[in-house]
Amino acid sequence: MGIPKKLKNLNAHVDGTGYLGEVAEFEQPALAIATEDYRGGGMLGPVKIDMGLEGMEAKMKMGGHVVALIRKFGTTRVDGVRVRLTGAYQADDGTPAQAVECYIGGRFSEIGFGTSKAGDDTEEEFTIPLSYYRREVNGRVEVEIDMIAGRFLVDGVDRYAEIMAIIAN
Repeated sequence: MGIPKKLKNLNAHVDGTGYLGEVAEFEQPALAIATEDYRGGGMLGPVKIDMGLEGMEAKMKMGGHVVALIRKFGTTRVDGVRVRLTGAYQADDGTPAQAVECYIGGRFSEIGFGTSKAGDDTEEEFTIPLSYYRREVNGRVEVEIDMIAGRFLVDGVDRYAEIMAIIAN
């Protein structure tokens, strides 16, 4: 039996600028394989066929008004905004904390300014559809997905390398 590692603290860097104390929350992208049903002759039922990956999207909430991020809205590059999220995860069992870093490339597709009322807390939410995602734990790459370059690494294995080798020649 063990104690789970929980996020103790986090920071976000957007295009190299740190937002320690300003980033309130970060929603990491769901990783999902795009599938479709296939049932051929003689099969008892359908199976899910791998058709690549679903699109990825992250969200970041800032604890107030951050004009530098608003100025990044509308970039024409699919990877025009680079974010590095750093988190410290630790179990309350005396084991060392783990460094978890997520690197994402995308662009802001939506900015939610929330409700503005004098004297109340304010937050701004940034929605980021992704073209690139990498997750490292203690410096080791666990997952790396580059939608444009066709790279899909999990635990050091490029699950798309064989297909890319065939179509790249």
